[in-house]
Amino acid sequence: MLSNLGSGGGKTAKPSFVSYVTPEEIKSEKELYKKENQPDLLPGEVVFCSASTVLKYTQDELSQRGVFGTLLCTNFRVSFVSDELQAEETCKVFKNKLYDENDIPLACVDNIYGGYEDKKKLITGGQVKNKYPSKMIIHCKDLRVFQFSLTYSKEEDAKKIFQGIVHHCLEPKSLRCVYAFSYCESTSCPEMQRNERTMLFDCPEDWTKDMKRIKGNCRLVTENSNFQLSPKLPQFFIVPSNVSDEDLTKFQGNGLPLWCWSHHSGCALFKTASLPLPQEDNVSQKYMDRMLTAVAHNHLYSVKTEDLSDTLPTVQDIQLSYNKFKQFFLIDNTTEFWMSDMKWFSSLENCGWLDIIRQCLLKAVEVVECLEKENTNVLIMEESGSDLCCVISSLVQLMLDPHYRTLLGFQSLVQKEWLVGGHAFLDRSNPLHLKEKVESQSPVFLLFLECVWQLHQQYGPAFQFSETYLTVLSDSVHVPIFATFLFNNDCHRASVLRAESPSSQRALLNCPSVWDWWVQFDCGAQDLFINPLYAQKSRHDRSQRKSHRPKHQRQLSLPSSAFKTPSKKGFFKDEADSLKKILGAKRISRWMVSPSSDYPPTSSAKEFYEAWQTNPLDYHGMLLPCLDGPSIRVWMQRYLRWIHDVQILGGGPVAMLSKVSELLAEVQEMRSELDRHACSATSNHRGAMTRTRAKTTAEDSSRSSVRLSSSFPFVTSRNWSFKPAIPTSMLQGLMMTGVAGDLASRDDDGSDPGTMV
Repeated sequence: MLSNLGSGGGKTAKPSFVSYVTPEEIKSEKELYKKENQPDLLPGEVVFCSASTVLKYTQDELSQRGVFGTLLCTNFRVSFVSDELQAEETCKVFKNKLYDENDIPLACVDNIYGGYEDKKKLITGGQVKNKYPSKMIIHCKDLRVFQFSLTYSKEEDAKKIFQGIVHHCLEPKSLRCVYAFSYCESTSCPEMQRNERTMLFDCPEDWTKDMKRIKGNCRLVTENSNFQLSPKLPQFFIVPSNVSDEDLTKFQGNGLPLWCWSHHSGCALFKTASLPLPQEDNVSQKYMDRMLTAVAHNHLYSVKTEDLSDTLPTVQDIQLSYNKFKQFFLIDNTTEFWMSDMKWFSSLENCGWLDIIRQCLLKAVEVVECLEKENTNVLIMEESGSDLCCVISSLVQLMLDPHYRTLLGFQSLVQKEWLVGGHAFLDRSNPLHLKEKVESQSPVFLLFLECVWQLHQQYGPAFQFSETYLTVLSDSVHVPIFATFLFNNDCHRASVLRAESPSSQRALLNCPSVWDWWVQFDCGAQDLFINPLYAQKSRHDRSQRKSHRPKHQRQLSLPSSAFKTPSKKGFFKDEADSLKKILGAKRISRWMVSPSSDYPPTSSAKEFYEAWQTNPLDYHGMLLPCLDGPSIRVWMQRYLRWIHDVQILGGGPVAMLSKVSELLAEVQEMRSELDRHACSATSNHRGAMTRTRAKTTAEDSSRSSVRLSSSFPFVTSRNWSFKPAIPTSMLQGLMMTGVAGDLASRDDDGSDPGTMV
């Protein structure tokens, strides 16, 4: 009976499935899917090589889990496109329009490691031949870590994608190969509007406007508009009034005091590049004496000089320290991270990076003391005049001038002191991977941003821009689209952009500036650049402060004849000339004692800080950082945003700031409502009030749809499965009792982030 049932009566069953899709249609669908499995290419972007069936590992643990997809290398980035269908995100709060979360700009690649049979080997350019590793690990300069398995890809594709990524990311190349030039030739970049904009200091009007704002009394030099004086100097710059035209042409700009900022008392801050060692004829020494005299004549015939090369770490020391520091945040997996938990803080301190930040802030405080308390001119110098001089001069202006704590003011400060000031961004970042520039690499600009962040976290309401803005700016240095960070100085920038211009005329190639934030982010994302707790100065407070500003006085040893009654009309002129000679000879002096790296800070700077602390805090006045050990902190948002296990779900400074900003918005809405009721109670105002409230409610609901964490807005917790982090000091004891496994298996309860603040 069973045999009869199985044989079906001796007749063969006909297939019942009927296909309504032709083989040609199936082939076209596959080709369409293959085309869609690529990133949206930018103008001028070209795909060099790709490999499918690449496994991108997750960072959660050592379970070798991941997502399959296609790995591509273009002339702009390394990109991974997942094979899984991505759920449409209803609210992408912070999305970069140039590259996605699985994209790595080529200039952002720091190191590449190959995995060979559980061994990790550093890959360098020129060593890649026919072999390729089964696993590729990419460390990024923004501290992201990507791990790709090439085991499941075709051998030929795996070899091409590995060799292509290593070639385009690590091997030496010319500046013309940078993607910025292809991008600029393929798209049009509208110029920034001149009314409400960042001052670029590329025209005499910007310099005149800035000096007029702070009532400086120095001289604007325009003779270098075509770099005929020196290629090292900016096109336009300001020097003391007593510098002669002949002195402008000496020593290629070395030793020439460049104006940075003027104090309201009349003294000013200058910087310069050090002159070479004096020759037998003492020409350089005589020239330097004339420059010191010119600086001294700027105000009260006094000047203090500081050679930063003697008192601060070298650029090589900064590079070595940061290389040690960043290793604590380049985590391949979370197990490796928790293994270093016991000695994490002590290891951070021993690498010296936080100590270098403290030294730079201390040096800036000492310069502020000379300007604010002693009212003397200050001339800072170093070998190049464009590294640590930029750090110190910028910090001094941030501490003394509230204008530079606004968003546009800060960008103008970076433009003036760093871009126009001649900081060698190309050499310091070395995105071309030139072997002769390896020793020149140093994160000097990042050091400055670190110091700014320390001030920001101590005096948040004094800054209009947010911590997120600083983090994005540090990332943008390694996005090879903007002309801002691609060159060494003004002359280098102008010559390259003119040579690459497609027009036959001598017009410069129009590349976007990093301050064109619309290139990277939409308006909603740019709103996160603004600090909601910024204490904006009212007009009434500004006029009140100007009327009550105390005048600074100096105690000078004047000649006895200065106190006699004048016997003739020309007395004041004669005595003034005599006083100039006396003060010019005696008041020009070197800095008496240069602070060393010994801590606590020098007694003078400490007394100056303690005296300042006794006064009420004015967020629009002078700000001095606290330099005690616990006050210098780790920039958590920048360094820990990609490590999942250290994120605080629904908490951290970002969540707290978000809650406070919501309360602030409600207070402002209530205040506006009261103002409207005071003016009129018509229905039109009520309708406008209802629309405003609806808009605010929509924005709040949009924000609350994303689960905030301490890494917001760079990482959202919508797709995360949070598990409680167990310190390694407790791990062994919990393992013995079996509690650890139970705790690790529990996911987060998904409570509302608003209730956890």
